[in-house]
Amino acid sequence: MDPTELPAHALSAAIHARQLSCRELMHATLARIAALNPVHKAIVSLRDEAELLREADARDAQLQRGEAMGWMHGLPQAIKDLALTAGLRTTLGSPLMKDFIPKEDGLMVARMKAAGAIVIGKTNTPEFGLGSHSFNELFGCTGNAYDPAKSAGGSSGGAAVALATRMLAVADGSDFMGSLRNPAAWNNVFGLRPSQGRVPLWPASDVWVTQLGTEGPMARHTQDLALLLETQAGHDPRVPLSLPGGERYAQRLRDFQPRGQRIAWLGDLGGYLAMEPGILEVCEQGLQRLQGLGCVVEPRQPGFFSPEAVWQAWLVWRRWLVAGRLAPYLFKPSNRALIKPEALWEADQAAGLSGAQTLAASTQRSAFYQQMLALFDAHCDFIALPATQVWPFEASQRWPQQINGRAMDTYHRWMEVTIYASFAGLPAISLPAGFGPTGLPCGLQIIGRPQADLALLQLSQAYEDAAQDVLQRRPPSIAAQLDDGLA
Repeated sequence: MDPTELPAHALSAAIHARQLSCRELMHATLARIAALNPVHKAIVSLRDEAELLREADARDAQLQRGEAMGWMHGLPQAIKDLALTAGLRTTLGSPLMKDFIPKEDGLMVARMKAAGAIVIGKTNTPEFGLGSHSFNELFGCTGNAYDPAKSAGGSSGGAAVALATRMLAVADGSDFMGSLRNPAAWNNVFGLRPSQGRVPLWPASDVWVTQLGTEGPMARHTQDLALLLETQAGHDPRVPLSLPGGERYAQRLRDFQPRGQRIAWLGDLGGYLAMEPGILEVCEQGLQRLQGLGCVVEPRQPGFFSPEAVWQAWLVWRRWLVAGRLAPYLFKPSNRALIKPEALWEADQAAGLSGAQTLAASTQRSAFYQQMLALFDAHCDFIALPATQVWPFEASQRWPQQINGRAMDTYHRWMEVTIYASFAGLPAISLPAGFGPTGLPCGLQIIGRPQADLALLQLSQAYEDAAQDVLQRRPPSIAAQLDDGLA
């Protein structure tokens, strides 16, 4: 069997048992990338093969000496192209950054390297990570694992496609407005947005306010998701709001009883959220699997909060934070010609924001958190929503202008379903829910209680055990290789 078919935890066990060499895995990974990446464009800035094989040989030599770095020892890893990678281009998908080579790793990358990962390149992302469609002027468009002519989602689109097509065994990403959950849903893998502060970001120009985005893991298996979260998570004194680490998530995945767990199904928020036909029905199939495990699923109306008030407060926060991130690139007026219009719109929208408006939005956010907390306290253990509002759309389209006849008034309104976990700082996961009539996947989004990352992973493991019919449906390119005896 091609080792790239194995889960990350199985690869780790085989390498440590000396049943598989790091060189063999690297060679197989690069062969898979050579075969599929020209079609999907998921991995960018791929490093030289000879150099990577030398690094793999060095990992094998370490094992011969009895030196194991960690569970990721020798695992090839491509890093999302928003995270700093020392000595390797970090472009943010922007022409302005096409030659930027960082001198240091981001904290998440450093932790993964310390666990033994070999960084082989980067995964594609939209320009500055804005928008859930992974295209940019430098590397082109990442094609969906199940149909390369469709969007892969984003901004962790390259990571999700690399996972689904077995170019990577496990992947990292980041999530501001669904950037781990949306592409996971569209590529039939698991994507976890950790609790606010669980995975600290460093270097960072601000460590107090910019907490809507977070880095996190993506995987084909919950155990791999848990292992990577263990590696990424943990307090760093330079990031004062970061949470303590040390949790052994992977060892406790089955220390959980799904029977009796209460899940509030919010659906389309009583018609507030526009949804393409079939999305709710496929998500309800996922909920039926959870019901089969003994979970209690109860539909609920969104009367406990005002979705439109939350959206307006979200817009203020997003404009404020995105504009701050873009500001260094706008000091030079000529740079505007090299920045995509959606990013310029974000910056321009923020130009007139006042301190009173930002404080009012913060007050609204605080009230929303309390409303979510009250829902948990009174009615449920988990909250369920679709992970997306649309099916993967044509890759040539910048963003959906309408959903089921309803016009979208911003370039990101079609992703509104993802904001609730982000705004409340809650952990959320996208579970593979099933496939639509055209053979494209979607995901079920489950939101957990404050800092209940472990419970969310435990529910995910129980769900994974019951959803093998969905999880075993491979992308056509992988299925074709298996039929030809090449995988």
